[in-house]
Amino acid sequence: MEKVTRLSAEKAVVIFTANIDCPMSHTVTTLFSGLGVGAVVHELDKDPRGRDMERDLARRLGRNPPVPAVFIGGKLIGSTDRIISLHLSGKLVPMLKAAGAMWL
Repeated sequence: MEKVTRLSAEKAVVIFTANIDCPMSHTVTTLFSGLGVGAVVHELDKDPRGRDMERDLARRLGRNPPVPAVFIGGKLIGSTDRIISLHLSGKLVPMLKAAGAMWL
């Protein structure tokens, strides 16, 4: 869907959530914040086209529910499990630096 593609390129890190009160969304946004990354967060439940975007994300990720869905450098990386896995393996920070989301 064009809207997801357009929004996912807004900034180095873009997170789509159902709502910010979701524990998984909170985990991901807190992790990025703790790393000093200013991610853009789109709450799909507050967007008039949120259901359409959620279906598109579910198709792209192959899972339902598809949120949180994290894009880094305009590329879909995955949901909470993938982000935490990358972080624990030491691969997330280099990815963030390469995308321009972190300087040091």
